[in-house]
Amino acid sequence: MAAKFELKKSKSGQFTFNLKAANGQVILTSELYNTKPAAENGIASVQKNAAYDDRYERKVAKDGQHFFVLKAANLQVIGKSELYKSAASMEKGIASVKKNGPVAKISDCS
Repeated sequence: MAAKFELKKSKSGQFTFNLKAANGQVILTSELYNTKPAAENGIASVQKNAAYDDRYERKVAKDGQHFFVLKAANLQVIGKSELYKSAASMEKGIASVKKNGPVAKISDCS
């Protein structure tokens, strides 16, 4: 299975997407968008920005777990990772987004 973006419609009628690695694990989750075209623009933004290391903000949650946020050139948040137990695991997640984000196909589940 190849990496893919899963575009979904939420119960509230808004749209969101997950970037999934080839093993099916979610590596990036978007914010909610009011329209499908806006969510598709979010996916395009991941594809455009994923390769740039300076677009990743590395953070530590209150419980000590690590996560990252991918931002566009205008510093707007595009997506957020899952929580990781270690910084090394988080870096592997970032590497996966860098590798898969620019080439993943869209699976429309809305």
